[in-house]
Amino acid sequence: MPTASSFVTTTDGTEVQLFTLTNAHGVQVSITNYGGTITRLLVPDKAGQLGDVVLGFDNMRGYQSPEYRKAGPYFGALIGRYANRIAQGKFTLDGKAYTLAQNNGANTLHGGQQGFDKVLWQAQPGSSTEGQTLTLKYRSPDGEEGYPGNLDVTVVYTLTKDDALQIDYTATTDKATPVNLTNHAYFNLSNDPDILGHVVTMPADRYTVVDAGLIPTGELRPVKGTPFDFTAPHAIGERISQVPGGYDHNWVLNETQGLHAAAQVYEPTTGRTMEVRTTEPGIQFYTGNFLDGTLKGKEGKVYGQHAGFCLETQHFPDSPNQPAFPNTILQPGEIFKSTTIYQFGVRS
Repeated sequence: MPTASSFVTTTDGTEVQLFTLTNAHGVQVSITNYGGTITRLLVPDKAGQLGDVVLGFDNMRGYQSPEYRKAGPYFGALIGRYANRIAQGKFTLDGKAYTLAQNNGANTLHGGQQGFDKVLWQAQPGSSTEGQTLTLKYRSPDGEEGYPGNLDVTVVYTLTKDDALQIDYTATTDKATPVNLTNHAYFNLSNDPDILGHVVTMPADRYTVVDAGLIPTGELRPVKGTPFDFTAPHAIGERISQVPGGYDHNWVLNETQGLHAAAQVYEPTTGRTMEVRTTEPGIQFYTGNFLDGTLKGKEGKVYGQHAGFCLETQHFPDSPNQPAFPNTILQPGEIFKSTTIYQFGVRS
């Protein structure tokens, strides 16, 4: 069974728990029920040495500091109701206009002011045939952050016997509502202060073009001949200077049925690899562009620009306002289901 410990108390005095899942290879993942946040993930390198491959803090204070709240990087957190951006913080559903918090310029980002990353989830450690598990539940009440309907969400983290972290999301609602759930882990598979040497492959022939506010224009542009082409392996730093601000875009995955490949990452110095599979149609590749060295993480590490990268499996940004995009509206009587697997390994 996973182990549980106190992760100190929140600023309002609520006790937060930290759960650690372990497998027979010594791989470990620690998750707190505050925001469903992954705080630590230990995986081996090619020499068999375990190392922490996610950004985060040693204790709860880091996740509630004024500096962290201001920077808003969402280290390792569950994101909802709607991951990514909604233009102007507005959408219309069944003829009714809804207004959300504008917490990212004029837009809504990652659920609003008090998204799923800042709530306390009910937690139940357990096990399955695949490995140790942590089941998290949260009811988002009707009207929370401006969204309609009572949304009941369950997220199950499983650390598998073959060194994968699997995340299963389910949700139901009593009113039609937009739903787009993901995890916002920042990965760094190396011992370096940045991730520019990591080699990435993504089976995606198109990406969603965005405006200056990172809202999709509606165009799905071919990646061929551009710095967005990761259909063959490329180091992150190889062409990042050609992308103003760095990578922070949604790639349109070629496969959409069942559990399909979304990304592969290889870090040459440690030999670590990470494969991402998902049931989602898109993946947001973000290269930590807004990290600026003001945050100090675990063991006092300074998180400068490009200290970590995110591969956030998702439906497309601003889908409630983009009828040509895959549907993100969950109806009463339906069950939202999504699975993402981060598979770790080594290459000699």
